[in-house]
Amino acid sequence: MKKLLFITSSAVLFWSCTKELTNKNTDPKNPTIVPSYTLFSNAQKNLTDVITTSDVNTNIFRLLAQQWTETTYTDESNYDLTTRNIPRQWWNVFYRDVLINLAEAKKLIPNDVPDAGQQKNELATADILQVLSFYYLVTTYGDIPYTEALDYNITQPKYDNAATLYADLLKRLDADIAALNTGSESFGGSDLIYGGDVAAWKKFANSLKLKMGILIADSDAATAKTAIEGAAPNVFTSNADNAVFAYLSSPPNTNPVWADQVLSGRQDFVVTTNIIDTLKKFSDPRIPLFFTVDQNGGYTGGEYGSSNNYAALSKPSATVFATDYPSVILSYAEVEFYLAEAAARGFNVGGTPGSHYTAGITASIEEWGGTPAAAAAYLALPSVSYATAAGDWKQKIGKQAWIALFSRGYDAWTEWRRLDAPNLILPVDAVSGIPLRFTYTFEEPLLNKANYQAAVAAIPGGQDVVEAKLWFDK
Repeated sequence: MKKLLFITSSAVLFWSCTKELTNKNTDPKNPTIVPSYTLFSNAQKNLTDVITTSDVNTNIFRLLAQQWTETTYTDESNYDLTTRNIPRQWWNVFYRDVLINLAEAKKLIPNDVPDAGQQKNELATADILQVLSFYYLVTTYGDIPYTEALDYNITQPKYDNAATLYADLLKRLDADIAALNTGSESFGGSDLIYGGDVAAWKKFANSLKLKMGILIADSDAATAKTAIEGAAPNVFTSNADNAVFAYLSSPPNTNPVWADQVLSGRQDFVVTTNIIDTLKKFSDPRIPLFFTVDQNGGYTGGEYGSSNNYAALSKPSATVFATDYPSVILSYAEVEFYLAEAAARGFNVGGTPGSHYTAGITASIEEWGGTPAAAAAYLALPSVSYATAAGDWKQKIGKQAWIALFSRGYDAWTEWRRLDAPNLILPVDAVSGIPLRFTYTFEEPLLNKANYQAAVAAIPGGQDVVEAKLWFDK
């Protein structure tokens, strides 16, 4: 009996010590098993942060669109992308922090979600965000790793042809739209954009399809027409549909621009003379919504690419710098400008170029807090009305889309690349022409040399330079 007791006690002691050692060697903040919905939420946050931040190590698109300019350190306004290796940061966030998270979430969803309908909705929603992420990458660099990009076993992934992979993204989007079923649940509260609203995701996917279709209207009109006309009946119809990521009023989930500029006490940016003078010329009601007043109580912008006096000039408004200012990923206003352009190109989307142009401007003014009456008065101006504004349809729509996309640098830059409106200037100290793409990261010729060289050879002119036009930019 004593012997049995001794053995039992020893066993208990051994189990207790083992359990204690196991607990102390386990980091509760870094679990080995992560639920799919956590990875999905994290991917949404990382995606929104990178397209929203004003950190010049990662996102300089407000500068490339010449809506903002710098005060003391002007390297990025003069197109120095290499000192901070900005292309590397943008590339890494999408591949490492967004796409991989979404890929892993998709692997786990079948095990985490027993209901077949909910599984399909969650897989489709995660895939839509992958499509959006690849959209950002391919429209930044051109040819990129795609079919082999997310396989851990492939250390040197090939670069896929931009036009070919873009066509595949549109096919994926069609499959995702077809898979979404409003009769089943989705991510619920883990979806930080639409709260698991499947109908909202269906509208978003169609609006993204419209956006992606219009991008290739000059390079592949037939594919563009099919995508645009298929999406148009099911896109956003009001600002209530906007894809918005709501930041919080306390760290760590605050507006990245607030963290970059206010919390850190920076005085790096003012707005440009280009955008302020454009709005002043048209007596735009968004002037006090976009900008702070200058030292004299008026509105004055800085010279793009030069040193500027922060205290003397207008800055982005307190709204843009607010702790909890939400990030808009895709808006009803931009959808209406895409429809205006589609109608101007002769595509069957319902309405006229003028009616969609008017709706886009109205939506933008109201999105920023302006009134319908202010929008109507603005649109009544001969210099603004679609019927009488100066220029062809590209210039009219391009300028107003660029205004509406204030502080959404990537989209404003892309609209300028497509439509060549408004006129942007080349700063005196520019180290290159106005960038039309990012160069590839420094690591690629070292770690993936053969595939990198093939990608560079495919660039018009065969050089990895920022001035090279991408396939859609005709």
